[in-house]
Amino acid sequence: MEIHQTHETHPHGLSSQETYNPNQLLDTLRERMKLKNDAALSRALEVAPPVISKIRHRTLPVGASLLIRMHEVTQMSIRDLRDLMGDRRTKYRLSDAQGKPKPGMEQVAHLKQ
Repeated sequence: MEIHQTHETHPHGLSSQETYNPNQLLDTLRERMKLKNDAALSRALEVAPPVISKIRHRTLPVGASLLIRMHEVTQMSIRDLRDLMGDRRTKYRLSDAQGKPKPGMEQVAHLKQ
């Protein structure tokens, strides 16, 4: 007897949120901008068409730079854009490596004093 998994596997953490729905965001942008299809949306956002497709299929998250571009093009707030895609996170966490000086940099900083 074979067991079939009915859930999709998602390569990024945002897609594990139950509320995450990038299609709602993309569809709303298309409506607001009066665009006929995703190809027109990709041109308006100045991204390659496969980027929109990968976001729709949840293999690529909506990254910060694309979110900012959406804001610039639509004048919608970042919060509103995030709400449309179901991103309910209130904080973004940096990894432990981010924000720390590179090894040896503390010596350079000490020498400049």
